[in-house]
Amino acid sequence: MADKEATVYIVDLGSSMADCHNGRTESDLDWSMRYVWDKITTTVAASRKTWTVGVVGVRTDETDNPLQEDGDGYEHISVLQELGPMDLTSLRNLRTLIKPSDTETGDPISAIVVAIHMIETFTKKLKYKRKIILVTDGEGSIDPDGIDDISTKVKDCGIELVVLGVDFDDAEFGFKEEDKSSQKRTNEGLLKDLVDKCDGLYGTMAEAISELDTPRIKPFRPYKTYEGELTLGNPQEHKDAMSISVERYFKTHKATIPPASRVVFSTEPGPSQAAEGDPMEGVEPTGQFAAVKNARTYKVNDPEAPGGKRDVEFESLAKGFEYGRTAVHISESEYNITKIETTKSFTILGFIHQEKYEPFFNMGESCQTIPQKFNDAAALKLSSFIHSLQELGSYAVARIVTKDGKEPALILLAPHIEPEFECLFDVPLPFAEDVRNYQFPPLDKVITVTGNIKYEDHRLLPSKELSEAMDDYVDAMDISSWEKDEEGNRTQEYAAVEDVFCPPLHRVNQVIRHRAIYPDQPLPPVAPVLLKYSNPPQDLVAKAKTKLEDLIEEAKVKKVPPKARGRREKGHKPEPISGLDVDALLNQPQNKRKKVDPENAIPSFKQMVEHSTEVSEIEDAAKQMGAIIRSIITNSLGDSGYDRAIENMGVLRETMISMEEPAFYNSFLRDLKKRLLSGELGGDRRELWWQMKGSRASLGLIDKSVFEDSDTTPEEAAEFFRK
Repeated sequence: MADKEATVYIVDLGSSMADCHNGRTESDLDWSMRYVWDKITTTVAASRKTWTVGVVGVRTDETDNPLQEDGDGYEHISVLQELGPMDLTSLRNLRTLIKPSDTETGDPISAIVVAIHMIETFTKKLKYKRKIILVTDGEGSIDPDGIDDISTKVKDCGIELVVLGVDFDDAEFGFKEEDKSSQKRTNEGLLKDLVDKCDGLYGTMAEAISELDTPRIKPFRPYKTYEGELTLGNPQEHKDAMSISVERYFKTHKATIPPASRVVFSTEPGPSQAAEGDPMEGVEPTGQFAAVKNARTYKVNDPEAPGGKRDVEFESLAKGFEYGRTAVHISESEYNITKIETTKSFTILGFIHQEKYEPFFNMGESCQTIPQKFNDAAALKLSSFIHSLQELGSYAVARIVTKDGKEPALILLAPHIEPEFECLFDVPLPFAEDVRNYQFPPLDKVITVTGNIKYEDHRLLPSKELSEAMDDYVDAMDISSWEKDEEGNRTQEYAAVEDVFCPPLHRVNQVIRHRAIYPDQPLPPVAPVLLKYSNPPQDLVAKAKTKLEDLIEEAKVKKVPPKARGRREKGHKPEPISGLDVDALLNQPQNKRKKVDPENAIPSFKQMVEHSTEVSEIEDAAKQMGAIIRSIITNSLGDSGYDRAIENMGVLRETMISMEEPAFYNSFLRDLKKRLLSGELGGDRRELWWQMKGSRASLGLIDKSVFEDSDTTPEEAAEFFRK
């Protein structure tokens, strides 16, 4: 059963809350509401009907509460939001009501009584987590009579009372307000006494707001992935086979970033738009936006139908698998045959020594297996099995099918023993098709072309001094005990898993909460805690600086100048070792290349472009290369010449980018597309066009994202291959 919560926020709206104190530029009310809005928006985002919220205003201009007829003491207390589920519309309506009043009258203690009445009326005797949060600056009048009775009532109802005061003194947090008024000092004492009697929480608002940037981990209820028997052998055939009643739960599960739903700007006022439309389920229409419902149609080519296409029903579609560039049809009855018929099971297949298991075999999220609840026999059996694995230093390999008909999975079971807790952790194992084996040259030796093996004294192998310098730098950057403890000593782990939060997840949630309350304000900056571990700690970097300098010196690290783009100037070409002036030799009229050799197209094309002096010469070389590419395609027997043509096109494209002449390549490619699809280049060459589309990143039009002076936009380049 889902947990139920009933929370009532009591907000002090007195005129004194409009003032600014302690150097703040925003009013005490706006500053305090940061905490309240954060809590309420978190509840709204959860979208749970069992998480209810109510808001009571104290020191309001008007009086509107269910106890106002019972006598004096409940004046200037108003219920701004009845206790119940809250959505975005209610949230924005509430925002218009939160503003400072013109009165100083109103008793926060009486407001607590109103909140108790609201919770009692709403929750009755049902099981709820009940909480009252009071936010006040303590400048109003408080009647101390009946505090003992109120504290008793709070405890009897199982309500948690939280009092957060604006600039309240808090020795543990280290805050003390100077020049505090006598009335505020007295009220702080009364509220502190009430909280102590209720066993509640009392603190200063500064501490609560300082903790808002720290992401709150969403509590999860245990999710059971399997419940049944863990077997070793077949208990139905062998009496001595092992069978243990177990339950399996998630241990780690990837947290997903909230997705965005598609909406459209409303052209009509909110209520009428919502009433006439058919909003998508789960999306609440507002005054500015309306939900969008998707509709899908299926069409087939039909020359006799209007427009050449005919609509077909979804039920008439059949399943097909891609096979090359065609589809292989499989009927529904045959499709069911291809699925493996499985039954729910959890069976141990064998065992493996821990030292023989490779960590890279871990395929995904982990789970934990525990004995069935209230089953002492199962607990004893599983405990014996876990201790056996631990003593033998082994893991178990098991096959699991969580439900009938689901695909089987192989998992590795590892023993885990703690005081008062034992379990089996498991991770998915790969199948043969999941493993990628690649051959790379070894790092600790070099094999020469003659077959000799060298372990030292080679330019590709680190020297002893370099290895020692690297060891010293790695040791200097050790973060395993760099975090300071409460006494200021570096004894704790830096960047522990429980302290590292997912930046995209919490940033998106932060932005959503802020925009829900302030739709017209700019987005807040990223919380520093989300960026804390983006870079190593500066003090650690400073400490290891000398070790890094030694490493750089020993490794002879030199800064590589940035690669120059564009056409290289004639006077800046590197000189050959021989000292010969190659340019002078090639630029002589009798040696200067004027034609691209079709038999040696790429080198001759590059040479012709390299030694060109005019743009017209580059254009002529590009046209000759284009003619050679078209000739290769035309004379190709089937697809025998396609690879060569694609290679030449890639060289032509890269050369035109480096020579800053994208128009020459774009003109060639547009002409080539027209000729290919019209059949001018030796018949049907659409197979080559499909290959070009697959390599669009290296063969496509040169757009502004590649060369900023290009006349082609990225959108035009993308559309080029769609038509």
